[in-house]
Formats: sequence, C-alpha cells, structure tokens
Amino acid sequence: MLLKVFKNTVLFSIIIGISAGTFSCKNNGKQEVEQNTVKHIVDHSNTLAHYVDNDSKKTIIVGANRTAHYIPMLKHKRVAVVANQTSVIFKPEGYTHLVDSLLSLNISIEKVFSPEHGFRGTADAGELVKDGKDTKTGLPIYSLHGKHKKPTTSQLQGVDIVVFDIQDVGVRFYTYISTLHYIMEACAEQNIPVLLLDRPNPNGNYIDGPVLEEKHRSFLGMHPIPLVHGMTIGEYAKMINGQGWLKNDVTCDITIIEMQNYNHNSTYSLAIRPSPNLPNDNSILLYPSLGLFEGTNINAGRGTEFQFQRYGAPFLDKKHYTFSYTPEPNFGSKHPKHKNEMCYGVDLSHVNAERHFTLKYVIDAYHNATDKSKVFNTDNFTKHAGTATLQKQIEAGLSETEIKATWQEDLNKYQHIRRLYLLYN
Repeated sequence: MLLKVFKNTVLFSIIIGISAGTFSCKNNGKQEVEQNTVKHIVDHSNTLAHYVDNDSKKTIIVGANRTAHYIPMLKHKRVAVVANQTSVIFKPEGYTHLVDSLLSLNISIEKVFSPEHGFRGTADAGELVKDGKDTKTGLPIYSLHGKHKKPTTSQLQGVDIVVFDIQDVGVRFYTYISTLHYIMEACAEQNIPVLLLDRPNPNGNYIDGPVLEEKHRSFLGMHPIPLVHGMTIGEYAKMINGQGWLKNDVTCDITIIEMQNYNHNSTYSLAIRPSPNLPNDNSILLYPSLGLFEGTNINAGRGTEFQFQRYGAPFLDKKHYTFSYTPEPNFGSKHPKHKNEMCYGVDLSHVNAERHFTLKYVIDAYHNATDKSKVFNTDNFTKHAGTATLQKQIEAGLSETEIKATWQEDLNKYQHIRRLYLLYN
C-alpha cells in the first residue's frame, strides 16, 4: 500500500544515525556496542534524510534509524515485530518499512502483531481487524485489535524478543499506548524481552485534561493519566513499568532505543499519517480537543478529507452556523456519523492550530444544539474523557476555565510522576 505522506508543513530532519545509547527500564544502564560490530552493520551517520526542526534547525534521529544499536540484539534471535505503517527507517530517498529492512539484514522475523487500523494502517477506527498474512513478505500477522488485544501464549510461542515501533500522538484515548501495555504485560509473563524504538510525540510539550478514574478504565484509557500525557512512547513504557501498572505487578524487561536531538518543545511534522483519519499537522494538533467528539453524536470530520479539522451535526443550529458539509464514506471511514446528511458546524481546516487542549469546541456545540439530548453518547463520552464528571460540568453550563480548575490538583500530581520517567528535556 502506498503510504500517505504529509505535505502541509516543513518536516523534521532525521539523520539515519548510529551514535547514541539505549535505555533499559530494567537496569537503567547504557548498552555499549563494539565499534567493529557497528561498522560491520551500517554507517549512515553523515547521511542526511528527511526533516529539519522548525526552531532549532537541529536534526533528529528516531530510534528505528539507530540500527547499529539494536541489530546486535536481534542477531540469531527469533523476532516478533509490533508495527504499522509508521514503522519505518528513513533514508535519503524516502523510507523503508522496518520489517522489510530487518529482513534485508537477515534478521529472523517470525511474525508481526498489528494494532488498531491494522499492519498497513487502512482499517477504520474501532473496526475489527482479523489475523492474516502480509502479502509482501508472507509473514503471519496477528491482530491486537480483534479477538485478542493482548498476545496469547501460543502467539508468542517460539519468540525470543519482541520489537515495538509505532508512532503515537500523545493522547490517552489513542489506543497504541494500550497496545503497548498489553505487549509489555504478555512479554513479562513469558519472560520475553521487549525492544522499543522511540519516536517523537507531536503533542509532547504539554499535559492537560482530566485524569482517568480507575472505574472508567477501558481500552480507550487504561492508566490514571491526563487526556494529553506529554510523553514519548518510550517514556510511557518506563512509566508503565515504574508505576507497577502491569497485572500481578510483573515488570517487563524492556530496552528503549532513544532518539537524538529531540526535546519536548521540538516542532515538526510527521512524515506518515499515524492513522487513517489524522491526515496532517492540523488534524494531529486538534485531535486532543476534537477527539472528544468521538464520544458524542457529533461528526468530527470523518467521511470528509478534513478529519479532526471540522465538526458538525444535523441537530446543530443552522441559524448559528454558516458552515455545512455532508459526510460520505471514504478512506478510513466506511460508516461516518450522519452519513449523507447535511451537518452544520465549524470548519477549522484553515486555522493555524496550536499545541494545546481546549474544551471550547465541545462546549460550543452543546450550547448550540437544537436538541441537547442528542449531543452526548454518555458511556462512550465517559470512556474518552476518563470521567463522568466532564459531561455533567458541560451540561451544567460551567465555563472552560471553571472546568479546568477542577483538574489542576490531579495534573500537579501527575506532573511530579511524569518527571521520573522523562528521557528528554
């Protein structure tokens, strides 16, 4: 499948790099690789690839590109890979999928595990993804968004090490971090080490939103973290281990291949859409805020080419809203909300989105619904919010400032915990 590439923003510069350390959650140590082994594998340290940081102009090296630091860990091992369309190694001429690259280096990949949206990233949100076979490599693919969200004992049989490499966007209900949890838990139970290749978080410069309440735990939120958690997926793996969130207090033996020249204030654009309905920078930056519409009966752009850049519904006041659109089935959304119905609402596709979380869009839609009883899908909204309180606050007419003030104590506590696991400034 041809991977969708972002075109609307100056991209980060990523060097195919070799020279940096790894982090082990088990021993907090740096793994050293003998110099002759490094040179034998690959040396791309002077090869410029894709992206330039908009602010510092520094280049960034993602974990997957630091092949010399992890290929020795995979040699003569039976490997399973947890991957999707974002799992790539960048090269001057473009990129190659991690699985293809590892196979070309004679790494013995036994099987692939795929998250929500599937291995090639084409399935709808929440769509049942079945097990199958990769048509390009012939490798068996086991879905972690179908019958089993956690790998079974039999699925991990014959595996010596699991490689995890998936691009996240830093939002609690974006389910790749739930998949990470189950991978770590299953591997810990079977004494299989995990190798995680870290990638940047486009919403990693802040934390915000209500902290998940344990009674509302689901695949859309498994841990007591804010809606916007402010961590890379590698840092998040450290937190899962360190906070004892795995069942029966097991600890995963995980090694994290860190990025170079990344910090949480870096501004950049992802090279590949992380899921079918996040097509560009605006959608990713607006996703924390507009993602709450997934728990309502209001369409958030699915069924258009402006996913998470607009919202609307037939029951929003057409006298108040001058913008309208009609959702139709398309790539990534076979059955969008209000399919083939005129929706009235707001277009944000031309807004220069900033990296922050706001309730103003959900509050605006609720206050301008002609029938307010149609707005919330309560159970689903609670799962997305992580609390039943938020819906009640909006219905009671509280302002955004008043609502956010009720989160502050929990955010302060989380901020202290978060600092314990950061790998980057």
